[in-house]
Amino acid sequence: MQSRLTKTLYLGLATLSLGAVTTLSTTASAKSYAKVTSTKTLKTAGETRNVVSTGTNAIYSKPGTVKGAKVVASKKTMKKLATSKKSADYFRAYAVTTTNKGSVYYKVVTMNGKYRGYIYGGKSAATFAGGIKSVNTLTDANKPANTTVYFTKPGKANVTWNAPKYTQYKASKQVKDTTPFAKDALTITKAATKTREGSLYYYVEDAKNPSINGWIYSGAVTATQDTFDAKSDVKVEFKTTDGTLVKSTTLSKLNENGKTTVATATGTAVGTDATKQATDAWGASLLTGTGYAYKASDSVNVSALSAAKSGDTITLYVTKNANADTKISFYSVTSDLSQKGTPLTAYKSGTATATTVVFPNLTTMFTGADGAAYAANDVQAYLTSNNLNTLYTPSYKDGSNTIYMKYTFNSALAGNYSTKTNAKAFYTATQETGTSPVDTPATTTTNANQNYVG
Repeated sequence: MQSRLTKTLYLGLATLSLGAVTTLSTTASAKSYAKVTSTKTLKTAGETRNVVSTGTNAIYSKPGTVKGAKVVASKKTMKKLATSKKSADYFRAYAVTTTNKGSVYYKVVTMNGKYRGYIYGGKSAATFAGGIKSVNTLTDANKPANTTVYFTKPGKANVTWNAPKYTQYKASKQVKDTTPFAKDALTITKAATKTREGSLYYYVEDAKNPSINGWIYSGAVTATQDTFDAKSDVKVEFKTTDGTLVKSTTLSKLNENGKTTVATATGTAVGTDATKQATDAWGASLLTGTGYAYKASDSVNVSALSAAKSGDTITLYVTKNANADTKISFYSVTSDLSQKGTPLTAYKSGTATATTVVFPNLTTMFTGADGAAYAANDVQAYLTSNNLNTLYTPSYKDGSNTIYMKYTFNSALAGNYSTKTNAKAFYTATQETGTSPVDTPATTTTNANQNYVG
């Protein structure tokens, strides 16, 4: 009996094992992998292929649905890169692959080369979608009033580039050392900020040595040539009363007191000419974008200037400007590559339209020291903290259908805080069907308003 029982148990286990193997084999063979049907190199201008992660898809070593594809950057990582404040985490798309299942994958690489692989890009090779979207890595800015500048500290740091670092893939230095060009006058022909960091860059051209033409960090150039001569010059440091350095410059080729000739010896009294040069207009030009103001008539500044001697470093004090509540103009755009758009206006009453938005009432303004520079990220932070990333129109009729427009934040521009010039924010539009979320007004505090809308 023991023999029969053992034999029966053995046969049962064998049958079970065979069934399990059959099931596993069926499951494995049932998985259908996609196949690549075409791969093309993208050949349009590089700046048209700069993209940013949307945070919805991972990067793979092969198109994600192709057999053998391995994760290069997880979805969690891609979410971090999507909201990164670093230009290094932008991507450049350089090839497009389609599969037999109709999916499109783009081959991308981060600007710093850390991540490279395939990411899902939607169903059409004509536009970036899915896990990536187009991005403008640079945002146009205003050129300074004085466009003639010099290298602040000639050397191997802060040289010119063919594009600000990481705003284009493989951006490179135009020159490794600016020392030989220390006395060259540079002309600023363009200005832009890094969209993520908000740092300001100038495109400079050198008439004497065109080989160094390129982009340079704004802090690496100065309106005053860095050829300090202790026999006739005075260094100036603009500081706050707590000692914070705001800006520095040089008063050059100062006349000796009581004479009409330039001083020729260190320690010569040059206060009369220093006072004559250091006017309010001179200070205003140098302090543009800082949010601080200089007054030549301030008694402390008068004393410092009048007592100046060649070779000295003097301190001139500045005061922070009062805050300027800066209104924001809202626009609808089709892509963040454009700085133009259709204005969005505040809905008041009556019939809604596709561009009449219900703006929430707020108790805070977008504000900062008058004249101080703000980055595009600062505008976005204000919008985010005040629930302005998504805006809606009231619902309205389109024939027999009830519809409304949904606007989603796309991008913003850098600028300077001002009560006269509005900040700019851009949104992309989506038409929705049904009742708008803003048809029923939200309750607000009694002192809330829409004064922030430009």
